[in-house]
Amino acid sequence: MAREYGDNAHHLASAPVVVGVDGSAAADSALTWAAEVARQRGRELRIVHGLDLNGMRDVFGRYDVWVPPVLDTVRSEGEAIVQRAEHQVRAAAHELGVSTEVSDESPAELLLRHSATAYLVVLGASGTSGLLAHMGSILLSVISHAEGAVVVVRTDPDADNGVRSDGPVVVGVDGSPVSENALAAAFEEASQRRAELVAMHAWNDLNIGRFAADPYLLFPVNEIETDERAALAERLAGWQEKFPDVPVRREVGPAAPATELLHWSKTAQLVVVGSRGRGGFRSLLLGSTSNSLVQHAHCPVMVVHPAK
Repeated sequence: MAREYGDNAHHLASAPVVVGVDGSAAADSALTWAAEVARQRGRELRIVHGLDLNGMRDVFGRYDVWVPPVLDTVRSEGEAIVQRAEHQVRAAAHELGVSTEVSDESPAELLLRHSATAYLVVLGASGTSGLLAHMGSILLSVISHAEGAVVVVRTDPDADNGVRSDGPVVVGVDGSPVSENALAAAFEEASQRRAELVAMHAWNDLNIGRFAADPYLLFPVNEIETDERAALAERLAGWQEKFPDVPVRREVGPAAPATELLHWSKTAQLVVVGSRGRGGFRSLLLGSTSNSLVQHAHCPVMVVHPAK
């Protein structure tokens, strides 16, 4: 079993749920999701907004941005965004501890800084190409370089309030050390949510046998699947002992991992993956497969980075 998921700064009682806001509908969905997690788990909610003054300087010129009236306007708009977000949260949950921060940093820099000590970092995504064009670099930067767990809140128009509150927690497993951290996070999430955990291991002709440490390209498919199922059961055994309250469903089969996870996201309340993996999961959140999952999943996606 990997290093204990809770044995790090992210699980200190003081570790907050950090959510980035920018006034968009996608950020509002992330705010609502993050606030509910913080409320249920007795954690502070920290609402943050990055002004990206350096980025503005590159667009408008070094001196225009630093003119006091321009700075005052930019900062006032940022303060208004976080104040609206704070009022929205407090109206729904009076007992929730809330703090805010408006920073000169870019949104990505701000979220990455907070990721070192946050319980979770949460940010929104949207299916509209315009917002993705604006948010894409932020998403990829935070997903690729954050510490701990990052949740990208994808919404589903068929779910109440856009985010499903029932269904299983689904985790992608490939046997790498990073997927062990994803397993730890997924079991904790399933336990907290009192949900079923679906452990999904998909293999194809490119990664066949690597999970079970036996590159058996010429073996019959039914024998391969039997070995893969046995290897998955072994990976899960220790976590099931630690979380006996979590019902576990094992899914193994010859398919593309991203395709299977996207399929499961239609009924899941959360999909959990490691930040990088082995075999079929090596590029799961790096490059085209990452874009597929973050842009097209029908539920929030949690990306778990190795504990430091």
